Amino acid sequence: MSRLSSTNLAVSALAASLAAPLRVGLIGFGCVGQGLYDILRQRPGFGAEIRRIAVKNPGKPRSLPVEAFSFQADELLHDPELDVLVEVIDDAREAFRLVSTALRQGRRVVTANKAMVAQHLPELIALEREFGGTLLYEAAVCGSIPVIRTLDAYFGQEPLRSVSGIVNGSSNYVLTRMGQDASEYAVALVEAQQQGFAETDPTLDMAAFDPRSKAVILAAHAYGALLQPEQVLNLGIENVSATDIAYAAVAGQKIKVVAGLYLLPDQQLTVLVTPQLVDPTSPLYAVDDEFNGVVIEAEFAGPQFLRGRGAGGHPTGSAVLADLAALRANQRYAYAKLAQPELTYTTDLEIEIYLRTDDELLLDQLGFTDITEEADEDGYIVGFVPLDALIQHRDRLRTAGAFIARTGNVRPATHATEVLEAASAV
Repeated sequence: MSRLSSTNLAVSALAASLAAPLRVGLIGFGCVGQGLYDILRQRPGFGAEIRRIAVKNPGKPRSLPVEAFSFQADELLHDPELDVLVEVIDDAREAFRLVSTALRQGRRVVTANKAMVAQHLPELIALEREFGGTLLYEAAVCGSIPVIRTLDAYFGQEPLRSVSGIVNGSSNYVLTRMGQDASEYAVALVEAQQQGFAETDPTLDMAAFDPRSKAVILAAHAYGALLQPEQVLNLGIENVSATDIAYAAVAGQKIKVVAGLYLLPDQQLTVLVTPQLVDPTSPLYAVDDEFNGVVIEAEFAGPQFLRGRGAGGHPTGSAVLADLAALRANQRYAYAKLAQPELTYTTDLEIEIYLRTDDELLLDQLGFTDITEEADEDGYIVGFVPLDALIQHRDRLRTAGAFIARTGNVRPATHATEVLEAASAV
């Protein structure tokens, strides 16, 4: 057979595979599951159809009749008529069981569960490679923003100085309301819940566990670093007050929860997720409400800015739709940077923070090395503290009612006076 004939056959086979609609098994029918179902119903020519839907609770009211559902997700795992499994449940442990089992079967899987992916990414990659399945998870980070595919494909070979952004729409909505309407935190949170942007139990979002998971996922694609979530500092906004919002406003700044991945000198990487004081020169300053925004600082391409809706059924469902399209074209993540020389992960730094607290013992425990500003009447202090101290005492910071926002200034733990430019780009 000639080379031309072989090429024609391959093209014909690919065309045939693209013409046949993907038969989808959907596990979960909450916000994202319903969003995907609605999108595919409006796009009958897309080339994918939901054949089966599995849910956990038979008695829960839903938009489809009860006979449309299965109540054992394992039935979908063992259904040979399904081409793709889409997992969109909120139970990270059960999600891992389902996804890992499907990968051991060599199946194609799409997930939106960021906590599960962050906790188990090394094992998931190993299963994918051993058994020949495919796992895609664009919907796990930043909703409608194609940040994972952008990092994996477009910047797979280019060094990145930093990747930083607002990756949680719920906390961003609360901070926006507090800044615009002078609302107290509790009032703004209730509004976010009424709008559907925050869960009944908002801990994962407001205490920055959700954006921490997303930062861990981004680290794998941006830098080839496979981190455990516990390695990454996460401080949230559950203790934010009008005093903190006013402090930022006087300086012409806003408080945003920023996930930051920074490449430091000597191929060292640090990752942290905290509130940050952001000024108008940053693209993140104008990212408000439930929107997300990500700044990619590339070595050769320069700064890139991605912005879009970070939550909601249709925006997140659109990311699942993009993964289904990628599977139809036999695409998978390259993880190109996993094969490059490893970076050293470091927390041996000092970061400048704004801290509001009335706990004097906490001030001693954090070990301020320089204090640049202090206001006893408002109970806040600005200065440098070791990053390791913040990681060690993060639980105590929460329970003590303290609020922290970083300024963006970072320096080596040797107390050098020169600020690391790479780590203060945002």
